[in-house]
Amino acid sequence: MRGRTPFAVLVVTLLSAGLLGLLMLNTALNEGAFTLSRLKKQTTEATDQQQTLQQEIAAQSAPDALEQRARELGMVPGGDPAFLGTDGGVTGKPKAAEDNPPVPRSSAEPWQRPAGASGSPSPSASANPGDPGIDLAPAPPASAPPGGRR
Repeated sequence: MRGRTPFAVLVVTLLSAGLLGLLMLNTALNEGAFTLSRLKKQTTEATDQQQTLQQEIAAQSAPDALEQRARELGMVPGGDPAFLGTDGGVTGKPKAAEDNPPVPRSSAEPWQRPAGASGSPSPSASANPGDPGIDLAPAPPASAPPGGRR
């Protein structure tokens, strides 16, 4: 009986360690499966979002949408273009773009200075509240001599 007790303890210990090892291995595999499932779900959501954004870009890049946005900005169609050849000749008949029907514009264009603005540029004198503080003074007329002397 004495010789069998240590052997029985050894067998029970090995079986217990084996079962504990299998339990830990099974837990790690299940944790990996849950992580894989979560990552697949995130990939699916990211793919759906990418496709949605690509559809929005395609819709905003369509010719009709571009034309509508250009008209909202006050742009008009340019008409038939004229081209300069390598010999200096003009192909086509150049003409100014026509605004038919006229696009309604505000009385103060964003590039014009307010009536009370001084000649020196300052970030606080910006006409556009979303402007980061860049205020450019208009260029002097081409007919005026430099330095203001005649």
